[in-house]
Parts: sequence; C-alpha cells; structure tokens
Amino acid sequence: MSNYDKQYINGEWVASTGTGSLDVINSATEEVVTSVPAGTADDVDKAVAAAKAAFDTWSTTPIDIRAKYLRDIGAALAGRYDEIVDVISTEVGSPKAFAQMVQAGLSLGEWESFATLVENYEWEETIGNSLVVREPIGVVGAITPWNYPLYLIICKVTPALAAGCTVVLKPSEITPLNAYLLTEVLDEVGLPAGVFNMVVGTGPEVGARISSHPDVDMVSFTGSGGSGAEVQKAAAPTAKRVGLELGGKSANVVLDDAEPSSVAMSAVFGCMINSGQTCSALTRLLVPESRKDEYIDAVVAEASQIRLVDPKADEPDLFHSLGPLVSKAQQERVRNYINKGIEEGATLLLGGPEQPEDQEKGYYVKPTVFADVTSDMTIAQEEIFGPVLSIITYSDDDDAVAIANDSVYGLAGAVQSSDQERAVAVARRIRTGQVDVMGGAFNTAAPFGGYKQSGNTRERGRWGLEEFLETKSIQLPG
Repeated sequence: MSNYDKQYINGEWVASTGTGSLDVINSATEEVVTSVPAGTADDVDKAVAAAKAAFDTWSTTPIDIRAKYLRDIGAALAGRYDEIVDVISTEVGSPKAFAQMVQAGLSLGEWESFATLVENYEWEETIGNSLVVREPIGVVGAITPWNYPLYLIICKVTPALAAGCTVVLKPSEITPLNAYLLTEVLDEVGLPAGVFNMVVGTGPEVGARISSHPDVDMVSFTGSGGSGAEVQKAAAPTAKRVGLELGGKSANVVLDDAEPSSVAMSAVFGCMINSGQTCSALTRLLVPESRKDEYIDAVVAEASQIRLVDPKADEPDLFHSLGPLVSKAQQERVRNYINKGIEEGATLLLGGPEQPEDQEKGYYVKPTVFADVTSDMTIAQEEIFGPVLSIITYSDDDDAVAIANDSVYGLAGAVQSSDQERAVAVARRIRTGQVDVMGGAFNTAAPFGGYKQSGNTRERGRWGLEEFLETKSIQLPG
C-alpha cells in the first residue's frame, strides 16, 4: 500500500500540513511496521470543509444510489479479505482465526445490511396535520478505537453514509493501517469527493479539533471514559450531538442451577475474547457461595488450556488462542492491575504479571484468574482491558443482581442457568445495555450501547442508523 504517508481529503490522497509522524508497531515482534502522518488541526479544517461542501449533494442523493454505493464498497472490501486479516493480525495482534471470523468477518456484512435497511426504512410519516420526516444530521466526525479497529469504524461510517451524512474519520493512531485499506476501497468505488475523509493523528490534536469544530454536526466516539469526557467538553460550546460508546465492567451471573463445564467455557471466552481488549468483556464472574468450588475448579481448568500464540500462525482453536496486547503501554497497564489485585488480597489462581515464559518478545500477558475478589477491590471496579477474570461470590439472586449493578458502568452482562425463564428474570434486573442469556449469540442487527458511564448511544441496526438522523415536523394546513 502506497498511501501510508498521506491523509485522505476531498477525494484525494494529500500530504499532511504537519511534519510529524507516528510509528505503527507489530505487537507480537515489537518492531516498527511503518509510520503514518501525525495529522494537524489544519488537516481537520480542510477535511471538514470538504465534508460540508459535499453534504448538500450527498444528503439528497436518492436512496437507491446510496445503497448501491454501500453494496459496491462491501463487495470491494470482501475482495481484500485476506489483506484485512493480515493487517489486523499485525497491528492489533489478533490471532489469525479470530481476525478471520471476527475482525474481518463482522466488518464485511454491515454494508449489505445497511443498504437493505435504508431501502426499507420509513423516512416520513403523517401524524395529524404534521408530516414528520427524518433527515441526515450533517457532517459527522467519527473517532474510533484500536481494539476492533475496522469493525468499529464501519459501525459508524456505514450508517452515517447510509443516512446521507458526510464523514471525517479519525482512526486510532495505534492501529491505522486497516483504515487506510478501507479508505482505498472507498476511493476505488468512486464515492463522491468530500463524502468521506480521513485524518490520522492523535486525540489531543486531531480528535480535539473534530470535537470542537463548529461545522461538525455530530461526533460519534468509541473509546475510554476519560477520552469520551474530553470529547464532550470540546463539543459542548457548539451544542453538537455527541454519541459515546465507552467502557464496561460487565458481570457474568452464574445461577446455582447452571452446569459448571458450560459455564467455564463461556466465562473464560467471554472475558478473554480479543485478549480481554473488549469493552463488553465479561470480566466479573459471579458464582453462588454454595457451589463456588465447583465453578472455580471448572473455570481454572478451562483457562489453563489457553495458549499464547503468534498472531500469524494457523491456530484453528478460536476459543483457546490469545495474541499479544496492542501496545507496550497496554501491557504495562494490565500488569499493574494484576499486581493491584494481589496487593489488595485477591487470590491469584492462574497467570500473573510476569512476561510469559514461552513468549520472550511481544506484548503478551498471561491469562489471569483471581478468586476471593470483593466489590470494593480495584480489579472489580475498574476496566482492565486485558485477559484478567475476577471471581466474586454471592449469597442469593438478589445479592447477585446487587453486585452486578455495583458499577459505574452498564454496558453488557450475562446470566447462566438451566432455566431460561429464571435467567431472563435476572437479566431484566441488570442495568446494562445488553445481556446474554445462556449463551445467546451476538446479534449485529440488535442495538449495542450502555447505561451509566458506558455511554449514551446505540449502534448497529435501525438504532445505529437513527443516531445519524434529525427529526423535522412539517405542519400542513387542515
């Protein structure tokens, strides 16, 4: 790929107005892969101006034409599937099988889904003497993270384009290469100039300018709570819409009638998926005091099967293969939390903070399981974003619900039981945006987002489209 040294503005690959650069690191080898430009506020200004100029035409482009662009993009992206897998395995550290099924696999289907959605969406309705219409909100600034980099870009860019908005994207500077690949595809299919723009750079420079820019009508942000707060502050003077999808500390509630072996597999995978670098990871496992030893033994046995692997190797066991964390800073952050758990009195059952013996190089962290965790411990309250599971005991269902809700976050959760009706009753009491019951599968057409400090937005499906729409009432004569 030849464009790593450029930004994409108004349908062209252009040099940044700044001279700085940012290294992209292979998290398994700790080697520099390439460098990308450190974008500037001036780059953002140019991109926003292009998006604003393109909005009038794109927002009035017929639905069928917008839908065709989406399908063309999806097809072109599918043609580069192997390249997507390779790039994400390199910059994120995702094992090949996980990159194939999740990182790349999820990213391809959204284009067709939103094309079909906009073709069938009710864009207007009559209520009394009013014609109520839905219209694109305008210029969207999309600021995306590094853990599921391409999929989370697509969760914003696809519905925004489908809605008739124009976009300025700031991908994570830690994992920008997949965004370059996507941008090449958007350019190749002939998306009109200015409809999509990309400025790579840091949050304090590029992200802050997108958030504060008076001609950006909405900012859609996924990332940490602290960064989300900075986005809100920067956006406040212009009263623009801000959609935040933030962190989580999700509880996996095991009811006392659940079968230990099935609990163990879902508990370990649900926590350590993507090496624990998942906002909706089930990082707190709540087990009944009456059967704690059974569940703990099963979980430790399951977690002991996990292997730390080379992301580029063929590893067919999706459930027991973990790659490195994304960066040295993330590795050190997770190790500090493991040490904190030990210091505060949790019982370390598996793993620990040391560099894994079989991986002398790379940002690997051992799969780690703690027992005897209490809700007042740091590892029970703060988002670790690594392969660390905290096991907490409870006395009865009411106590389990209280512990599950004892968090500033409210993104996800799960309930394990042999009785679906009982599990759903508990799930209804958990204050989160989504709850998996008895291994219920992830549904990309259902809304995704959280309560409390997990954010204020909903992505995916009809709800994801409506995030990028305004509502207008046109009063007609009687």
